[in-house]
Amino acid sequence: MKIRSITYFDNLRWPLDGSRLHRAKRFITPVRETFQGGGYEVQTTRLATPPFPQVLGSQMNEEAVHYAKELEGHLIPDGFDFVSIGPAIPEFPTSYSIVPEILENTQNVFGAGIISSGRTGIVFTAIKACAAAIKRIAGISDDGFANLRFAALANVPPGSPFLPAAYHQDPGKPTFSIATEAADLAVEAIGQASSLEAARSKLVKSIETQAAALSRLGRELAERYGIVFGGIDFSLAPFPRAEQSIGTAIEGFGVPALGDHGSLAAVAFLAEALDQAQFQRTGFSGVMLPVMEDTVLAKRALEGKLTINDLLLYSAVCGTGLDTIPLPGDVSVEQLHAILLDLAALAQRLGKPLTARLMPIPGKQAGDSVEFDFEYFASSRVMDLKSQPLTGLMAGDEDYKI
Repeated sequence: MKIRSITYFDNLRWPLDGSRLHRAKRFITPVRETFQGGGYEVQTTRLATPPFPQVLGSQMNEEAVHYAKELEGHLIPDGFDFVSIGPAIPEFPTSYSIVPEILENTQNVFGAGIISSGRTGIVFTAIKACAAAIKRIAGISDDGFANLRFAALANVPPGSPFLPAAYHQDPGKPTFSIATEAADLAVEAIGQASSLEAARSKLVKSIETQAAALSRLGRELAERYGIVFGGIDFSLAPFPRAEQSIGTAIEGFGVPALGDHGSLAAVAFLAEALDQAQFQRTGFSGVMLPVMEDTVLAKRALEGKLTINDLLLYSAVCGTGLDTIPLPGDVSVEQLHAILLDLAALAQRLGKPLTARLMPIPGKQAGDSVEFDFEYFASSRVMDLKSQPLTGLMAGDEDYKI
């Protein structure tokens, strides 16, 4: 198991407050060293702010790009790997159209857009705006890679340390949280078990043991630096190796191939084990199924066994939604809108957080191979898209509360 991220949350303001930035930079390097000294590989460190429209207010249209570039310039050279400026929000409708420009002018900044919440329900105009943003972001580079830094958020509260979902909404002290990369715990538990009950018991114990060690270090650091330990997003996130693949764990139950019937039950089993485990949790704390980040998921997508509808189905029992999904480059805004609407409806109906990180690949069609020079990605193919533009009532701008 590894630490995918240590994420620092703070209520930054504009213009930037040098003392707040100094406090963040002074914290992050020794914290990384402390967890590494405790035996954990720390892959990245990140900072998350409140939603950028709330930070900038009436200055948003003029200052958003400047704000993001300033954050990147101050933080990336001094210990942070990435920065999340939080999501565009329905209260500032033009904020969605600004995100592509922000990402085009930065390299290490992540953004997002809220499409539904418990307070607003499904916001049709926000879904359309996110779909348009995804299409524009795909054109930032020839390979469509920039959409790695954008996600549509459905019913996602603040506090998750995973990007692009991370944002802050607490007026109190700065907070930090931990995101895990823990699919290997599931692979090990299932591979060593002689029964479902034994697998569950092994996995729950492994999660609780690791979480206890992480929490102890987290609370010690919080007390030392006078900030808040926000908990652990203990998710079974993968890395593109077979022994660190959530697909390996799912097929380890006896499912012939991920995408076959039985896959849903396996995902639900893993989610239930996470629910049973006792620890200070935040964020998703679920089963993550990012196609491009998982060797087995990428392979099953390449074979055509795993579909977008399958992934939506699995999200009903656990997961983060649709993550790192390679799509045809000529996908239309209207087709993206239909996918996002389904995701938002699922999140609202089930009262759970879901995200969509969709990656149209310029010049590619369904079935074409996809390969990035990026250590967190496996080779796969552009996935088939069963989506057509909506008409009638579903094509309107009537917000809907579920």
